[in-house]
Parts: sequence; structure tokens; C-alpha cells
Amino acid sequence: MTRFTDYIDLALETLGGAVLVASDEFFAIKENLLRAPEPIFDPTRFTDSGKWYDGWETRRKRVPGNDWCVIRLGLPGQIRGVVVDTANFRGNYPEFCSLEAAVIEGHPSPEELAEGDIEWIEILGKSPLKGHFKNEFEIDSHARFTHLRFNIFPDGGVARLRVHGEPSPDLDRWARVGEIDLVGIENGGRALGASDTFFSKPINLLMPTRGVHMGDGWETTRRRGPGHDWTILQLGAEGRIEHVEIDTNHFKGNYPDSVSVEGCASEQLDGDFDPDAQQWFEVYPQTKMQAHTQHHLDILPTPPVTHVRVNMFPDGGISRVRLRGHVTEKGWQKHKLAWLNTVSPAAATQAFLRCCGSKTWAEKMESQRPYASLDALQKAGEAAFSALETEDYLEAFAAHPKIGDAAHASKASQKWAAQEQSGAARASEETLTRLREANIAYQERHGFIFIICATGKSADEILAALEARLENDRNTEIATAAQEQKKILRLRLDKLIQRP
Repeated sequence: MTRFTDYIDLALETLGGAVLVASDEFFAIKENLLRAPEPIFDPTRFTDSGKWYDGWETRRKRVPGNDWCVIRLGLPGQIRGVVVDTANFRGNYPEFCSLEAAVIEGHPSPEELAEGDIEWIEILGKSPLKGHFKNEFEIDSHARFTHLRFNIFPDGGVARLRVHGEPSPDLDRWARVGEIDLVGIENGGRALGASDTFFSKPINLLMPTRGVHMGDGWETTRRRGPGHDWTILQLGAEGRIEHVEIDTNHFKGNYPDSVSVEGCASEQLDGDFDPDAQQWFEVYPQTKMQAHTQHHLDILPTPPVTHVRVNMFPDGGISRVRLRGHVTEKGWQKHKLAWLNTVSPAAATQAFLRCCGSKTWAEKMESQRPYASLDALQKAGEAAFSALETEDYLEAFAAHPKIGDAAHASKASQKWAAQEQSGAARASEETLTRLREANIAYQERHGFIFIICATGKSADEILAALEARLENDRNTEIATAAQEQKKILRLRLDKLIQRP
């Protein structure tokens, strides 16, 4: 079973995490809170302010209130739990703590973070702390966050704050660059297990920068019996690997004799993954290694891969593993659905409005998150649409451009409208003129624009349907247009979680 501490520390300083502002840091600076090394204690060390501590410590509060700091996560994502480590704070640790989270875009000033109009959401209520202890708190949150407000009551010192969770990859970047490091921690890669973690853990293999020393990698004990060492890595998204890099940076007298990489495609994830139940295939053939070297190999795109097994023969240390390639459509769909489930309510509502212009429908869809699959999303969308009132249908119709006029769709849905009306766009000028005239006549008669699911239809087919429906009464046309809108809705929900 996966524990929350098995997930990456999203706030780690080496991943870009930072304490941006604090109410007080008289005895020990706020930056210590996110340092990667375990906290140390030096009984002989003092500063002008008092005793030196490897952590964040505020002065004794003599007025009402409590101390706090604001943290920017190095990797925005879903928080699974936190560890409030009060190591070495015995008579000066806080009595309680709490945690709030928010999505903050841009780079607000410390003043704005401290006093600005930020919608903080409590994800950990006021909870008791123990001194000189790793206080663990599991958090059940499905939302994606970028910043935290860590509150201590009333004052005191905390050595480290570890914020374990699942990163939310930058999908805009994926679309922009195409080829990504499929196993990179910033893209959601995970280390699931290894034959040996005596000196260091395989999670280090996935970090975004080169290793800074020999301890910043994965190293095993010296194998004295038969066999070889291995680690299982889960890719951030299903993809096709096209380039492999094995980096033995800083490993000089203890690098592996050789390394190979195997891959598989599996529906099993995280703690449910059973390596013995998979069909493994060769990704990177067993290759001799050199000390302190980046080994590169371009390969033909592999079949879809979700997991790899990195084998070291017989043992030793590797600094980094890079598996560059492209995300499959299935991988994109999974992450776009995860994005839809975890973005802020406002962002989700705007995404749903691209699919259907009814605010009532979009708000209903937002409130029913998370969705387990595309099928669940489609069924919820149809059920919510069927429950709408006439005025909601008319609002949805009004969000569409007229046939042959996709350029006047909302900016967010112009691309989709152009795709849907591609048949009309290729029409002759005579047909386009008849379409425009019939559109005007239809709107004058019924009070709303002509709605049809135009995907796959030629301009002549659309014109024939328009002219056939022109003489219907208004109620019949509202019902007919609603059914066409439902077809469009289904197509757009599908597009919402596809590759951009």
C-alpha cells in the first residue's frame, strides 16, 4: 500500500520550492524550512539573536495571534500529506499548526502574499504537535495547488516541512516542446521500488538537474552473491521512448559494470504494480558503463511504455536516468482528465463553457468532479444537459457562431468551431450566400441561430437541413436544436481531454 511519504516532496528547495514571506524569523531563517538535508544540531553554536537552530524559529509572541509563512511549491500538484518535523526543538516548538493552500498565478510581492485578497483553502485544521518529532498528517485533497500558508500556534520553531504529493505536469509545455523526459519527476515520474537502497534511493534518478555529488543518485551495497540490482520506475505518462540517457556522474570507483533498461505497458499503478505479472521488452540493451559519464543512445520509438526496469550489473551507482520521448494519446487523455479534475472551480467552469455555453450546465459539471474516465464524463454531461430548462438551451445556442461564421465564435472555442464547420468553409460562394440568407431567415423566425452538429457534413447537407427546419414551429426547433447541441457537446467533451 502506498503511503503519502512515498510521494515526492513538492516543496523541496532543490525543485524550486521557496518560503516567500514569514511573519517573523528572529531566531532562525524561514529558508531552512525547505532544505533537503536532514536538520542538524550544534550545541555550541550561537548567533547575535540567540541559539542557532537548523530550522525556522520565531520569537516569543507577546501579542494575540500566531506566526505563519507562505510557501511556493517547487512543483504544483495534489497534496497527499505533510510532515512537520520539529527535530531538535524541544522546549520551543509550536503547540499547534495548520495548513492552507491556494492557486496563485504570476509572482505577487511579499506584501500581496501577506495581506492580499487570496482565497486560502484550509487543508489541515489546527492540529497538535510534538517536540523533536516527525509529525505526520495525511491530507485528502483532489485539488491542484501552487502555494501554501503554514500557520504555527502561537510561535516557536519547526526544523523542516515536507509536502508530499503528486506533481501536476505542465501540459502546455508538453504540447509546446513535444519530446519530454517521460520519467522526469517534474512530469510525474515515480520510483516504485528497488532491490537495494542502502546508500541512497532511486527517486534521485528522476530529479531535473544533474547530480551534485555521489550521494545525489541511486547506489546499492556491494553484491557478494549471484544476481544483479534493479529499480522499477513509473513514467509520468504513457509514452514512446526515443532517447535513453544513463548518467554515472560522480560515480567513479563504484559505477555499474553495465546497465540495461526494460519496459512494459501496464494498467497497474503505484503500489498495485506487480513486476512479475508484466510482459517486459528491451528498451536499452545491456551496455558497458564508464565512470562519471553521460551515456546517450537514440533508439527507434518503442511501443507504448508506462514502466521501466533499470538493471545494474552487478551493482553500483547511477546518478540520473532520462527517458525522452512523446506522450501517447492515451497518456494525454489521462493527464488532461487529471487536469480537469484538479484545477480551480473557476478554471474548470471555463473549460466546460468551451463545450457548452450554458452556465447552469458548466457549474453542474464542475460540482460533480472528479471524473474517473471519459465515459463517466460523457454520461454526466448528457445527464446534466437533459435536465436543463429552455432558457439554458437558448443560452447554449447563443454561444455558437452561425454556420459559415466560425471566426465569430468565442476565442476559446474558435479552433473547435472551425474544425466542426470545415465542410461549410469549403463551400462555393453561391452556397455560402444561401447559407447566410437562410441563417438570417431562421433567426428572425425562431429567435435563435440555427444549431446543427456540422462535423462530417458538407455545406450542401447543412443547407438542406437548414431549409427543411426553417418552417418548423419554435418549440419543435428548440427541441431539435437541443438534440444537435447534445451531439456537439459529446464531441467537445472528447476534445477537452485530448492532446491540444
